[in-house]
Amino acid sequence: MLDTRRPQGPESPPPSPPFRRAGGSRRRLRWLLLAGAALFILAQAVPYGRSHSNPKTDVEPRWANPQTRELAARACFDCHSNLTTWPWYSNVAPVSWLVQRDVDGGRAALDFSQWTQPQDTSAGDIIEAISSGSMPPWFFTLMHGNARLSAAEKQQLIAGLAATFRRSPPLGGGGGG
Repeated sequence: MLDTRRPQGPESPPPSPPFRRAGGSRRRLRWLLLAGAALFILAQAVPYGRSHSNPKTDVEPRWANPQTRELAARACFDCHSNLTTWPWYSNVAPVSWLVQRDVDGGRAALDFSQWTQPQDTSAGDIIEAISSGSMPPWFFTLMHGNARLSAAEKQQLIAGLAATFRRSPPLGGGGGG
């Protein structure tokens, strides 16, 4: 089909490509940055993730030894106790939502500060999580270098937690591992 908008022939130039404005990609980038900034600002209005309460500590387990508690405090307590340290970025959405979700989930599964309450995990689950490297999670250790445990520290924590669970099993089972 011929283009009837322009005369065709040997003396006519070929049709030009579709018109493009100079700076169009800059405008798009500026629009995307402004939209992203607006979304970021709006996200700050969402109240979830900034309550940062550390409920009162009820009872901790009778630790097998002080080294086990120290290792657990370093690698586990921020999510699995009421002794959470809330860093500055835990107040900035959307990171605050992720931090709050991780702490809520960690406390629900295993809370070293509420040992008289039923725990939703067993010694075997904990030992498997530490052995496999899924606990503490890699993304947690990126921002909390002191939570990174050496292989020897992992073995010491595993043995100490197993002994602690035998000595002071949590309610709801879990002590037999």
